[in-house]
Amino acid sequence: MKLKPLGDRVVLKPIEAEEMTASGIVIPGKEKEKPQQAEILEVGPGGMIDGKEVQMTVKKGQKVIYSKYSGTEVELKKDDKVIIVRQSDILAVIEK
Repeated sequence: MKLKPLGDRVVLKPIEAEEMTASGIVIPGKEKEKPQQAEILEVGPGGMIDGKEVQMTVKKGQKVIYSKYSGTEVELKKDDKVIIVRQSDILAVIEK
């Protein structure tokens, strides 16, 4: 199934957090925080949203940090989850 977001929405694929800290401490499954890094899979067209012109500044393929409790989680296939968020819920683009 392929999702095409509408308006100023973006489809994100979460990037799983590390299972071990830098100092070598293993993090148990239930103690891990919800990941906040993701890769952009699809970007909506932007346009007039709530009476304001919204231009999309993010692009497909970029890695981003998004707001912790934002968006709607959607399960496409078993164990294949994506999150649909508004562009304004994206806090930063990760550049290397």
